[in-house]
Amino acid sequence: MRTLTFIVGTGRSGSTALSGIVHAHPDVLSLNELLSSVQSRGFPEGCLEGGEFWRLLADPNPLFERMIRSGVPMPEFVYTRRPGRFATETTGIPALSLMVLPHLTDDPDGLFDELEKQVCGWPNRTAVGHYEALFELLCARFGRSAVVERSGYSLERVPLLRKAFPQARFVHLFRDGPDCALSMSRHTGYRLIFLLRDVLARTGAERVEDLTEDQVRSLPPELSQLLAERFDSALVLDAELPSPGFAALWSDIIVRGVARLSEVPARVRTTLAYEDLLDDPRKELTRLAGFIGVEPLPQWLDAAVARLDGSRRGASLRLPAAELAALRERCAPGAHALAGADGK
Repeated sequence: MRTLTFIVGTGRSGSTALSGIVHAHPDVLSLNELLSSVQSRGFPEGCLEGGEFWRLLADPNPLFERMIRSGVPMPEFVYTRRPGRFATETTGIPALSLMVLPHLTDDPDGLFDELEKQVCGWPNRTAVGHYEALFELLCARFGRSAVVERSGYSLERVPLLRKAFPQARFVHLFRDGPDCALSMSRHTGYRLIFLLRDVLARTGAERVEDLTEDQVRSLPPELSQLLAERFDSALVLDAELPSPGFAALWSDIIVRGVARLSEVPARVRTTLAYEDLLDDPRKELTRLAGFIGVEPLPQWLDAAVARLDGSRRGASLRLPAAELAALRERCAPGAHALAGADGK
């Protein structure tokens, strides 16, 4: 098995830019948002025929389709900006096509067809076995020697990924809490996450997919309508969502995520602060390359430095003093957890 690394974090931490930088390395297969794309059905129990595994990758992601249908697509949905033969209103956009394949090629439909022909003929094996075969296939297809998967909002998946891929390495990418929370508050995906967490808190359900009709009817209209196949985009875009609430969300993800990462052996985990990446990109990317298992090529480092946008740093510092203080207060538990992890 080639080296396999998962870059995990809260999202809104410079991870999309990092995916682009990693993809530019000639030895790295960068799988952008693969886990997010297949999140609800990624690792079923038992064995699957090749065709069954293909359906995990090819069936549209229901939540992402609802977002597109309702006019609140995430900026990460690359396929909708460069559409091919698939569309939400007609065929549905395959989960693999929305963010993963356009990151690898300018012809995602062609690669989709190529993969379908091969994967559907694969033998009966576990989902993990199929994923490993997929990684090998794509590495051979693109001439890469290391696999890096990066999805936003992925810290909670660390135990599952560790169990499925015990040989995997983990990079925890994080960003200054107030800056990250402010970015979340302006992002359609995180605004919807914020609202759906309210749905779960009110109903006591663990997943939106598990809600009963009675639970849905018990919700206020502005929340219950979000569960429809098509909802008014204003429910997400225009809702008054206080930024300190996103700071609390950031802290919650970080605190639980740091605890989960602490159970991963130190030799196969590391951290990367977005601010450190901006301050000394050559040093941090050289360290990252070594951890992934590839060479820090000078030309790659030069191109990476040019891609980084330092203007995104310190956005929260431009807020009114009282609002910034509220963000810092709600981010304090997460910041404390990160400091404790650094001290280990």
